[in-house]
Amino acid sequence: MSRLQDRLKHLRNHARGVSLGLAAGAALMAGLGAATPALAQDKTITAVMHSGLRVLDPIITTAHITRNHGYMVYDVLVAVDENFAPQPQMADWTISDDNLTYTFTLRDGLKFHDGAPVTAADAVASLQRWGKRDSGGQLIFDVTESLEATDNKTIVWKLKSPFPALLDTVGKQSAVPPFIMPERVASGSADEAITDYTGSGPFVFVADEYQPGVSVTYRKFEDYVPRDGEASWMAGGKNVKVDEVKWVTMPDAQTAINALLSGEIDYIEQVQIDLLPLLETSEDVTVETRDDLGYQTIGRMNFKHPPFDNPKIRQAAQMALSQEAVLATLIGNPDYYKVCGAIFGCGTPLGDEAASDTLTSGGDIAGAKKLLEEAGYDNTPIVLMQPTDVVSLTAQPVVAAQAMREAGFNVDMQAMDWQTLVTRRASQSKPSEGGWNIFFTNWMVPEINSPLISPMLNGRGDDAWFGWPEDEKIEELRAAFIAADTPEMQKDVAVEIQKHTLENVLYVPLGQYIMPQARNNRLTGMIPSPVPVFWNIEKAE
Repeated sequence: MSRLQDRLKHLRNHARGVSLGLAAGAALMAGLGAATPALAQDKTITAVMHSGLRVLDPIITTAHITRNHGYMVYDVLVAVDENFAPQPQMADWTISDDNLTYTFTLRDGLKFHDGAPVTAADAVASLQRWGKRDSGGQLIFDVTESLEATDNKTIVWKLKSPFPALLDTVGKQSAVPPFIMPERVASGSADEAITDYTGSGPFVFVADEYQPGVSVTYRKFEDYVPRDGEASWMAGGKNVKVDEVKWVTMPDAQTAINALLSGEIDYIEQVQIDLLPLLETSEDVTVETRDDLGYQTIGRMNFKHPPFDNPKIRQAAQMALSQEAVLATLIGNPDYYKVCGAIFGCGTPLGDEAASDTLTSGGDIAGAKKLLEEAGYDNTPIVLMQPTDVVSLTAQPVVAAQAMREAGFNVDMQAMDWQTLVTRRASQSKPSEGGWNIFFTNWMVPEINSPLISPMLNGRGDDAWFGWPEDEKIEELRAAFIAADTPEMQKDVAVEIQKHTLENVLYVPLGQYIMPQARNNRLTGMIPSPVPVFWNIEKAE
């Protein structure tokens, strides 16, 4: 991975950009909207994120844009820092000598956006709702004896058996963090989206300026009390130093770059690799990465409906796919991607590439075709959802559809925007009735580097992540991982999970890549976190 690391070092230490005669004009203003005179005097960060925002409940989906929204609006009890160490955020804690009782104490000054104090009852309701949706949370609640608020500031979590990774799981930055909501909101169904967006975090969601999929505004919460200490990933002091942050949608990458170079916007979350040369000589723009490990791109099949309810047909589809073909089309420049068959990511403690040979060696169309015939595939159409508006998700469906067709699959590739896909993938309807068979997405490597947090490694059927596999073996292996006493024993179990995942095609890992971000140099203090956050940032005049 040396070329990738060298490139990352280069990106971190050098500013980039170009001085061009640009015309962002009408297209830009359509995305930004007209600023009022009052807001024009405020310090506003205008950011182009990787996707428009339509789903506002960060517990019912793992979509990164909704998670990013969650960190703007809500806070968490515990947060991991840049060393992956859990740190107190809204609460401090103590652990009993037998490791069965965790007592959390809320810090002073915590308020919701409506002015009400944050109480232990709010935290308990939020944790319980989260535990019904999150893969790691489900594991903790499997061994939970009780979780209760003993007074307004104290939460007591009693376990039936030790769960050594409890703080790591509760404090993880993704995929579904346990954001703290008011009890009246969190006590609702975990399967129905919330409609009250009263938060506990450093920014207030401005509902009357929200345009789904187009624009969203967050205003500084004046009564938010940051924790003491320096900001480190999701931990430490979340000090907001601007008046508001506005996310705008610009599906055209060139338009976004033009807008950044002309100073009309301040930040682009993901820069298309082949457009980086446009930024290489500008003194006003910095291109950088937030995380050395980057992302893993993956394919996920639907286990509830034919034909992918048949493991042999899933195996045939996986056999047809080539990581190199996907990554070369998605990223292009090999300095920014790595063929990697490890479901936990290459460069991580649990990373192992067992059983990934066809994926990492270019695929096997002939073998896939033979296996498909043996499985008795009857030409059932494969509904493959194709997002068209996210730079990091446009190539995978096209490359996969072509490979699967060559192997003999009847692929029905259906184009849609990413937020439509995010909504549709939650449907368990038949593919012919608005459901689906396969889609592709991306994960930050830190959010899939353990079987306790990876959403795809959940075999609980309807309680599992989208695709809903029923797999007792993966649940047994996750339990064995929890019970493992040493890192060496955990690694042994992780290798078994790696093999089982690929042999049963719980999902298809399609390699790792880096997607740089770009910001105007008037923004300083941006935290180098895998999750883009907007506290700690200052904006010069």
